[in-house]
Amino acid sequence: MTTIASVETFLVAPRWLFVRIETDSGLVGWGEATCEGRSETVRTAVDQLAELIIGRDALRIEDHWQVLTKGSFYRGGAILASAVAGIDQALWDIAGKHLGAPVHQLLGGAVRDRIRVYAWVGGDEPAEVADAITAQCEAGMTAVKMNASGRMRPLASVGEVDGVVARVAAAREVLGEHRDVAVDFHGRFTLATARAVAHRLEEYRPFFLEEPVTPENSHLIGRFVDSTTLPVSTGERLYNRQEFLPVLQAGIAVAQPDLSHAGGITEVRKIAALAETFDVQLAPHCPLGPLALAASLQVGFATYNHLIQEQSIGIHYNEDAEVLDYVLDTSPLQFVDGHIERFTGPGLGIEIDEAAVRAADRRGHAWRGPIWRHTDGSFAEW
Repeated sequence: MTTIASVETFLVAPRWLFVRIETDSGLVGWGEATCEGRSETVRTAVDQLAELIIGRDALRIEDHWQVLTKGSFYRGGAILASAVAGIDQALWDIAGKHLGAPVHQLLGGAVRDRIRVYAWVGGDEPAEVADAITAQCEAGMTAVKMNASGRMRPLASVGEVDGVVARVAAAREVLGEHRDVAVDFHGRFTLATARAVAHRLEEYRPFFLEEPVTPENSHLIGRFVDSTTLPVSTGERLYNRQEFLPVLQAGIAVAQPDLSHAGGITEVRKIAALAETFDVQLAPHCPLGPLALAASLQVGFATYNHLIQEQSIGIHYNEDAEVLDYVLDTSPLQFVDGHIERFTGPGLGIEIDEAAVRAADRRGHAWRGPIWRHTDGSFAEW
């Protein structure tokens, strides 16, 4: 038996939480339990959940997942799901290292040789968007994603709607017909505004429109889907199959579970299988660190309906550290013509720089998302 001996957590800049699990034989697995703005809370949850697995067989991943998610009468939510996700990733990393195989091999083997990725671009003005996308195209990217807007009033003004359209139009002009732009509404729009904007965007054919309503309003997403010909995506704030089922039934085209929020590799594989029965593609949410990205890619290599992978190298959140800063060998995460080639190393397929992680944890972080307000002083969605 490969027994779990210890579970450690590390708060590392810019806003991530890493999990390290070691077995009695010295095998070490890494995972990422980041929950942006709440990682300290998740750290406490991981420490508490560790009581349920220390001394147990590390290779009984499914059983651990069942106990960790259902072992308390009160279940669910972002904090618990993120804590379980980090532990789950680390256990899959251990299993792969124990067997000398990449995780995707344990999931049934590769269905593709490379995964297409997209880059984030920012900019408040069309010219800034165009410049940022031009730079990504010159770097070999074939797809980008951009926020549709900043703060939006409940019923957007003509100027706010026109601003969204102008930025997406600028993106399409640079990208041409053979590259893609996804547009993230980020839950900032009401249903009425989202529908009005989507109608104006149809001529620019975005790859998909992301999170047109907040997750607590998922019961409305079907009305949005029915109002547009564009593909609709959601899921970064949905944490299990049960929460995905209604939006799949409502007709979304792309499911976006986060490997560090939705129960890890174990649950996201099940979400992907459920999505496939609705003819829905998988595009895991991942504006996070190297472990979340590696776990997402391992799922993608073994999942037929995987569409594209988000990644955060160079994203605006990464002010104090970058994705590759905690990786000893960065070659597995290098881009080749807008893709990442299939991993061959065991486990998650990347080697973490433990000294750098421990040093970063000594400094720590307390990242928080911004609080926005409307001009009348009321709360505004970020």
